[in-house]
Amino acid sequence: MEKFETFLNVYFGTDKPQTIGLPSVTYCAEQLHLSPNYFGDLVKKETGKTALEYIQLKVIDLAKEKILSHNKSVSEIAYELGFKYPQHFTRLFRQHVGYTPKEYGNRLN
Repeated sequence: MEKFETFLNVYFGTDKPQTIGLPSVTYCAEQLHLSPNYFGDLVKKETGKTALEYIQLKVIDLAKEKILSHNKSVSEIAYELGFKYPQHFTRLFRQHVGYTPKEYGNRLN
């Protein structure tokens, strides 16, 4: 799990989200030299979440930081995190947080 967390931190610290997009479970598994099924089983065993849920929660955490610490639009944040369409980012954020990114930022400012 440490390698996976480090991989995600490095991935989102580069321009890969803008060029490649959001990392898929298969992509993460390949980068960690594991089969996707084995990787998914490991993540589920360690966290109780699927690998996709874990990636999505990481994206949500990064989005929260960006919303609170930057004066960027929701669209800019969505593209920085690897979303092709800001609407997909907003939908995912609302599903996990209960608010749109804009509502979240307004509540905390």
